[in-house]
Amino acid sequence: MKRLAVMSSFVAGALAASLPAEAWARIKLITLPVRERVEIQLDNPNATLVEEERIVPLVKGVNQVDFSWANTQIDPQTIVFRVIGPLADEKGADEKGAEGKGADQKAADPLDVKVLSVSYPPNEAALVWQVSSSDSGSARVRISYLLGNLTKSFNYRAVAARDESTLTLSQYMRLQNLANEAFGSTGLWAGFGPRFSKPIGINQTKEMLMAKYEKVPIKKTYTADAREFGYLDQPQQKLRIPMHYLLKNDEANKLGQAALEAGKVRIFQEDGRGSTAFLGEDWGHFTPRDDELRIYLGVAQDVVVKRTIDKNEVQRVGGNLHHRELVVKFEIENFKDKPVTLDVVESLAHLRTEVQGDPGRDVEWELGEGTTFEGGADKERGTYDQLVFHVDLPPRAADGKAKKVIHKLHVLLKNEW
Repeated sequence: MKRLAVMSSFVAGALAASLPAEAWARIKLITLPVRERVEIQLDNPNATLVEEERIVPLVKGVNQVDFSWANTQIDPQTIVFRVIGPLADEKGADEKGAEGKGADQKAADPLDVKVLSVSYPPNEAALVWQVSSSDSGSARVRISYLLGNLTKSFNYRAVAARDESTLTLSQYMRLQNLANEAFGSTGLWAGFGPRFSKPIGINQTKEMLMAKYEKVPIKKTYTADAREFGYLDQPQQKLRIPMHYLLKNDEANKLGQAALEAGKVRIFQEDGRGSTAFLGEDWGHFTPRDDELRIYLGVAQDVVVKRTIDKNEVQRVGGNLHHRELVVKFEIENFKDKPVTLDVVESLAHLRTEVQGDPGRDVEWELGEGTTFEGGADKERGTYDQLVFHVDLPPRAADGKAKKVIHKLHVLLKNEW
């Protein structure tokens, strides 16, 4: 716990003759003044800034201000002590009021308070400031420091509408105090969003609602990606098809006020009877403004994708140099009672490794005429070695059977050796 004490030059002089030097060095005559104001700033992920103001009584001359702490994770290299200003005494306030009525009186001259020096008592978690005052009175001081074990984290509650077209996203900040220090009414700010004023007890955890976003548009996606998600059934060459809610952090989609901090997302869906069903949870990554957040929902059991390599031929160019012609076939079935869009993602570097091993260099490729995906590759989501296609799938038939949709990716890997 922290202690703050003030020792005046007058009292110190009276006691100096009667006490040994060691006792003289650590005399504390005034108990810890009550904090007048506390602000805790949590915008830095690696450090928590605490700023507190106290009213310190001073006497004319040199005063010693002793700031000590024990079992509290204060970084002593970050402590800053500032005198904000003296407080007007009652006499000064009365004289100022009389002057406003025309009386020939002057307000008392303000205190001139200066910090002369700072010292570190040996073998103690403490600082001592030498402060001079032009007269007796009280001064407001501000002490700031970085504090460990006072941490924040974020979590979310996402409730999707029955038709999965929108969701309500609630963002919470969780504050955990393991710093062995209690704070009374404290101003809290995460660097964005609302400011809170709450007491914080020792070993206490508090959760605060930062923001609630209503009717955020979402898109439910189904993705076939052998490199990222692998196979659900490797012997039968059936891919794992994860489902996600995709939402964009911008104003057009009723978000975009700030970046979405990383945190656990608990996902629910309205059941049409006034309550919600729990769908699962995911870890949401840090999402800047204008970026997309993808929330994992689980693996689809009713969208089946079989991926096979139908053609793998080498075309000699000269010496060890060759081209490799590949055709990848996708057999897709949708057993849902509604149409869905499947995203088919193929990494050409992963495909090359699959058929001939990893040579440790960038892949050079050319899209072949045998590619059958309608609309071509998605240029916005594609990269130098990744192709993305979108496949619209009809719902299952009335008898429960699904129509099999077949597409092929024809590609030429060039200048391999």
